[in-house]
Amino acid sequence: MAFELTVNGRRHRVDADPDTPLLWIIRDQIGLTGTKFSCGIGQCGACTVHLDGKPVRSCSLKAGLAAGKQITTIEGISKDGTHPIQEAWKAFDAPQCGYCQSGMIMASLALLKQNPRPNDADIDAAVTNACRCGTYHRIRKAIHRAAELMRA
Repeated sequence: MAFELTVNGRRHRVDADPDTPLLWIIRDQIGLTGTKFSCGIGQCGACTVHLDGKPVRSCSLKAGLAAGKQITTIEGISKDGTHPIQEAWKAFDAPQCGYCQSGMIMASLALLKQNPRPNDADIDAAVTNACRCGTYHRIRKAIHRAAELMRA
């Protein structure tokens, strides 16, 4: 069955079962591989994208439910990696292995759009993604720095 998805401002006609997880449409049909697969049950957050500005776990969201909505992936936040959140991530060397980082960035960006001055408790409540390397202290610092850069 064919339907349309708008990803990073571009419309894509996809031929897939609408029950297919959005993650696989983004990666396999649209070709954007920044969004990662990890747990497959919506728990870890490596697959986080924005759906109409809200963070969602794309591994457990049926693609058909995203039709008619704006989907933003990690590739859609900046063409050249210079979004303030990406700059802050680099400045604090937030990733170690980096596998979870696109999801972390997407969850963090959604938080900062909703709350431009989060405290540590706000960050801990909103960014529930898992990082196997345990770089949470650097991620938290990067989120605070990104908040400053985005307010400037």
